[in-house]
Amino acid sequence: MNVEYFIAKRLFTAKEKNNRYTKPILRIAILAIALSVAVMLLSITVLTGFKNEISNKIIGFSSHITITNFTDNQSYESEPIELNQEFFPSITQQQGIKHIQTFATKAGIIKTEDEILGMVLKGVGSDFDPSFFEQNLVVGEVPTYNDTLTSSKVMISKSVADILQLKLGEKLIMYFVEQPPRVRKFIITGIYETGFGDFDDLIVMADIRHIQKLNGWERNQVGGFEILIDNFDQLDEITAKVYEQIPYNLNAQSIKEQNPQLFDWLDLQDINVRVILILMLIVGGVNMITALLILILERTKLVGILKALGATNWSVRKVFLYNAVYLILKGLFWGNIIGLGIALLQQKFQFISLDPNIYYMITVPINFNFMHILWLNLGTLLICWLILIIPSIIITKITPVKAIRFE
Repeated sequence: MNVEYFIAKRLFTAKEKNNRYTKPILRIAILAIALSVAVMLLSITVLTGFKNEISNKIIGFSSHITITNFTDNQSYESEPIELNQEFFPSITQQQGIKHIQTFATKAGIIKTEDEILGMVLKGVGSDFDPSFFEQNLVVGEVPTYNDTLTSSKVMISKSVADILQLKLGEKLIMYFVEQPPRVRKFIITGIYETGFGDFDDLIVMADIRHIQKLNGWERNQVGGFEILIDNFDQLDEITAKVYEQIPYNLNAQSIKEQNPQLFDWLDLQDINVRVILILMLIVGGVNMITALLILILERTKLVGILKALGATNWSVRKVFLYNAVYLILKGLFWGNIIGLGIALLQQKFQFISLDPNIYYMITVPINFNFMHILWLNLGTLLICWLILIIPSIIITKITPVKAIRFE
C-alpha cells in the first residue's frame, strides 16, 4: 500500500471539507494552471494552423518542388524544357512523391475599359492537380484541359474580378508585350479566393498550349515540372533525391528555396510561441509553489507527527507532492477543456476574423496535432512537479517538537 498517497488523498478530502482559508488560494493556483495551459494550447494550435495555412497556399499556387532550366532567369518568362525526360512521370513511384505535373508561365497585361493590371498567365495541362483550387473556389468550376484541343477557359481570383469588374462567363482579354504585341481572348469559367493577395492578384490559370504557341514552342516543350509530396517534413530530403535524378542542365528547388523570406518569417513565429510557453510555465509554476508552501504551513503539525512516528523527510515530502500533482492535474483538465473548447469553436464557427491583406487569410486558422497536445500536457506536468521539489525541501528543516507545538 502506498501510505504517502493514502495520506495525501485523505488530506485533500479533509481540506476540501474543513479549511475555508486555504481553499480560495488553491483554487487560484488551479485557475492559474488552467489558464496557462489554455493559452499554451491556443498558441500552438493557432501557430501550427497559421503555418500550415500559409504553406498550403504557397504550395497550392506552385508545388513542393519545382524543376526548371538551370539558369539565372528570375522573370516569369519560362524557358523551354523537353517533356521527354527519364524522371517524367516515373518519379512518382519514388516513396514520398505524390504527383508530378507540367507548367509554364508568361507575363502579360489584362486591360478593360477602366482598369489595367499586370498578371502572370500560368499554363497547366491535363496532368494538373486541381484540388487546391477546388477547395478555394468561389463560383464556377476549375477548368480542365485535355491533350488534343486548346481551351480558352481560364480561372482568376475574386480580387482581380472585383478590380476589373469581370464576372463568370465574361471574356477576358490579355496582352503580351512582344514585337509585335500579341493578344489572347479567354472566357472566365472559375473564380477563386485564397486570401493570399500576393498570388491572388497575380495568377491567371490557363491552358499551357497558349504559352507554347505564344513562345513558339513545340508541343513537347514545357516551362518546368512541379512535384507534390506526401509529407512536408521530408521536403529537404526528397528535394535532394530529386536533384540527383535530373539531368545536369536542370535545377530542382524546394518551395522554401523559392520563398526564403516568407518561410524565414514563419520560422520566427516559433520564437514568439516559445516565449509565451515559458512565461505561462513561470506563471503556473509560481502559483503552484505558493500553493505548496501554504499546504505545508497549514499542515505543519502533521509534518511533526509523521516525523515523530518515524517517517523520513522524503516520505513526508511525497505526501505534499502528491497533493500538488493533484492540483496540477486538475488545472490541466480544465485548461484543456478551455483551450481546446475555444479552438474547436473557432474552427467550426470562425468567429475571429483577420485582415487578409496583412495575414493572408480571412480567419484565425486552427490545427490540432495530437502529439503537440500530449507533449504539452506531459511537459507541463513534469516541469511543474520538478519545480515543486525545491520548495518541498522546507519540510527537511521542520523538527518534530517545534512542529507539534506550532499554532
